Amino acid sequence: MERIKAESVSYSYQNKYQTVEAVKEVSCTFETGKLYVITGESGSGKSTFLSLLAGLDCPGSGRILVDGEDLSRIDRDAYRREKVSVIYQAFHLFPLLTALENVMYPLELQGMARKEAKEKAAEYLEEVGISKKLHGQYPKMMSGGEQQRTAVARAMASGGRIVLADEPTGNLDTENEEKVVELLLSLAHDRDFLVIMVTHNKQIAEQADVRLVMKDGRMTMEQ
Repeated sequence: MERIKAESVSYSYQNKYQTVEAVKEVSCTFETGKLYVITGESGSGKSTFLSLLAGLDCPGSGRILVDGEDLSRIDRDAYRREKVSVIYQAFHLFPLLTALENVMYPLELQGMARKEAKEKAAEYLEEVGISKKLHGQYPKMMSGGEQQRTAVARAMASGGRIVLADEPTGNLDTENEEKVVELLLSLAHDRDFLVIMVTHNKQIAEQADVRLVMKDGRMTMEQ
């Protein structure tokens, strides 16, 4: 079971004019099998906190434990390769790879033979509703909803059990938004993934197993 624990995590950065205390003394625990949603105003620190969970930077103070290991003391590149996937609002698919090749990529990184990776990637794409006729399409040829579902399929293929989603429905219409949320809920409930989503959308937040709110860098649990 994957488990993330933040212990008194704080993080600051310097912009052109001042030091910004983006995350302040945040302590919380995340476990597999649940969808967590973090809401808050722009600038509240939620995306910065998510990037710390992704191992893209280390806390200024406090620590983040992944299955008991301090994230700042392990190989964070290996952590992102093997344990965690990040889904972004802007999709971040490889533009010169087809939908199928985008999903094959993490499978081949894990050492899977190309033929097997191709078959497995096709299965993941079918699972998220990307039909076979779209497997050879490049991202720019696909709709926003199709691109985001491909990003979810790539997360499923990564081999990790942790999915961090930063405003994954921000560029989608209502219908595709609902489909992506359903997929993320399914990953948590049916596949026992740990899914943490940042969103401004209160309707999405209401579907979460656990709702958290960030304000001025501090985290509280919504009752």
